[in-house]
Amino acid sequence: MSDVYVHRLRLLRARLAAKSIGALLITHLPNIFYLSGFSGDSGALLVDESRVALLTDGRFTVQARQELRIGARLVISRGPLVKSVGEWLRRKRVTVGFEASQVTVAQMKALRRATGPSTRWVPLTAMVEGLRAIKDADEIDRMRRAARLASSTLAEVLPLLKPGVREFEIAAEIEYRMRGNGAEGPSFKTIVAFGARAALPHARPTAKKLRKNELVVLDLGAILAGYCSDLTRTVYVGKASSRIRNWYEAVRQAQGAAIAATRSGALAGDIDGAARRVLAGMGLGKYFIHSTGHGLGLEIHEDPRLARGQKQLLQAGNVVTIEPGVYVQGVGGIRIEDDVAVHADRVEVLTVAPRDFLEL
Repeated sequence: MSDVYVHRLRLLRARLAAKSIGALLITHLPNIFYLSGFSGDSGALLVDESRVALLTDGRFTVQARQELRIGARLVISRGPLVKSVGEWLRRKRVTVGFEASQVTVAQMKALRRATGPSTRWVPLTAMVEGLRAIKDADEIDRMRRAARLASSTLAEVLPLLKPGVREFEIAAEIEYRMRGNGAEGPSFKTIVAFGARAALPHARPTAKKLRKNELVVLDLGAILAGYCSDLTRTVYVGKASSRIRNWYEAVRQAQGAAIAATRSGALAGDIDGAARRVLAGMGLGKYFIHSTGHGLGLEIHEDPRLARGQKQLLQAGNVVTIEPGVYVQGVGGIRIEDDVAVHADRVEVLTVAPRDFLEL
């Protein structure tokens, strides 16, 4: 059993004991991977005071035996997984927590039927996610490599941005080249937006062709060794006006202010506020329409959230995105995003792509 996984289980059990919960049913696949090493796409993990059981189906028997990093009992379900979980718990009189954000009403009804009245179910939130928010040195190293992979892929793709190329062609090139550079896949559906469509923060690539004198927003991320990166750069194809240059400089300064405010012990909302003050001071505050950033790790969106009013304190081990933007309908948008690791005495920008304004 790996010491890392032993430590994670110990921390989880301490959390459960503090809430007087006898066991926890984990169904969210990233949480199962985090606690056990199992990466299959069907499974449930049961953790109690002294034992761990992984329940999956016959498709994953060999994979589970190869991947499990904890001394878990492997239970191969011969029928619906919910029924197997119920049968496993039916013999025990225990209070069981479940991941409230991951279990549907129908699944909960099935679990109650399967276990009978002896099991008391308690909804819980962020029991594992709270642990995942604090990355260890190995996790940060994986994310550092994922961030550098995304950065190098961006550099490869920029020369392809020429008038006539279509958004979905660039998106396909990004994902193909990330794979070629060693990524397991993209962290999310790659965002490529030309011209006025760059004002859509989550624009999906279309058949729109790039024209001269247009903004281009590229938002991409790579999964490497299970961990995500997230990188956005905005470039201009042609000769930019002074207005576009001023907007870009405002976003760059807003990002710099937010990164400067990022540290262990900082309030998440204060980091968001640092970016907003810069943009508001330049008359662009109303065009910043989303939060400044989010946690990053096994999933593309994790805790903490860097947004207005967020009272969570950043801690050493957090990895967050810093991504202010300006979006003007009918004109386009500008976003600059980097991944930042919080250490006890400093912060580290993991993405290495240049942030200077680039005209192609």
